[in-house]
Amino acid sequence: MNAPANSSSPGSGTRGEAVRRPLEARFVGVLNNRNDSRGLTLIKAHTRVVRRYDIHELILTDEQTAAPGGIVNGVHYIGFVEFQAGGGLLAEGDSVNVGGEVIGTIAGFDESHCPNHYNVLIKGQRRVTGVELRQQPGDPIIFMPPA
Repeated sequence: MNAPANSSSPGSGTRGEAVRRPLEARFVGVLNNRNDSRGLTLIKAHTRVVRRYDIHELILTDEQTAAPGGIVNGVHYIGFVEFQAGGGLLAEGDSVNVGGEVIGTIAGFDESHCPNHYNVLIKGQRRVTGVELRQQPGDPIIFMPPA
């Protein structure tokens, strides 16, 4: 019996891709902070599950080498978002749409504030804060899996 093309066999070390729906969240706090020496340590996991009403912090970097297991220094803070719908899955590579504009893709996750919240690191072309993106509490943000 052959395995489906996008799955991986146990222990193969290859990450398969799940079929997922987009996730929407709403801003509960918009930030205007910057840090050039944050030292954010991304966990090795490529995905995180979110539950209804989870709140996580969004951070943006322009460091194109940002990836699971790495360290990121230059960051701008976007804000805290709350997931309204029942659970879902966020993954490295998901595009992040704020105010109708894709600002980057998920680069990884930091657990420095767990169990309170995860830091979701977004990798984009430029660093910008939530205030610079003109966001307000209640504004939506959409996480879209790759096509």
